[in-house]
Amino acid sequence: MQDIRNIVVLTGAGISAESGIATFRGPGGLWEGHRVEDVCTPEALAADPELVHRFYDLRRAALAGVEPNAAHRALARLDAAWDGDLLIVTQNVDDLHERAGATRMLHMHGELLSALCGVCGRREPWDGALPEGSVCGACGAAALRPDIVFFGEMPYQMERIEAALARADLFVSIGTSGAVYPAAGFVQTAAYHGAQTLELNLDPSMGSVFFEQTRIGAAGVLVPAWVSEVLGD
Repeated sequence: MQDIRNIVVLTGAGISAESGIATFRGPGGLWEGHRVEDVCTPEALAADPELVHRFYDLRRAALAGVEPNAAHRALARLDAAWDGDLLIVTQNVDDLHERAGATRMLHMHGELLSALCGVCGRREPWDGALPEGSVCGACGAAALRPDIVFFGEMPYQMERIEAALARADLFVSIGTSGAVYPAAGFVQTAAYHGAQTLELNLDPSMGSVFFEQTRIGAAGVLVPAWVSEVLGD
C-alpha cells in the first residue's frame, strides 16, 4: 500500500445488513413491507405525510436495537490510524459508522437522526418521533420532515465527494448494489482520475465490471481483512 495516500470508501446497505438493518430493496422491491415509491419520494410525502413520517419514526426507533458490526469497527480503526486523506461516504441513513467511531465521513442520502425543514432547509438533530407539523427551531415553520434524500432529490455534499474522488489513489465500494446513481458512478469517476478500485460485496454488483478487483464475501469478514492489509498489520 506504499502508493496509496488518499482513500475514498463508499458503503451501502450491505454493510449494515449484517447488523440487522433491512437492505433498501428486499423481495419484490419492497422496503420493510412498503413500496419505495410510497415512502421515499417527494410525491409520497405530499400525498400521505402521515405514512411517510410514521415509516421513518419506526426506522429511527429501530436503531436502538442494532449495533455496529465488525465491518463498521474496522473502518473506524482505519479512520483512526490512517495518516493520509480518508473520506467514508455512506449511502446508509443509520448511525452505525458514528457509533463505531468513524469521524471522517458523510451521509450522502441523509440521516434518520436528523430532521429537515421544508421551508428554510435547516437540518437539526432529532432522535424521537417526528410527527407531521413539527416546528423548525430556526424559522418556526411547522414543516419538519425526515432528513432523508428522496428519489428525485440531490444527494448531500456532492461537490466534496467529487473533489475527494478526483484526489483518490484508492476507491473502495463496500456492500453496494451498484444500481443507485450518482453513487453507482463513483467508481468510474475515481478510475478516470487514476485511482485503484476495489469492490467488497456479498455478491457481484451491477457495477462490478468497472472495478479492477472484486472480493466476494461477508462485509464483517472482508472489511477487517482489507483494513489489516492497508494498515500493514
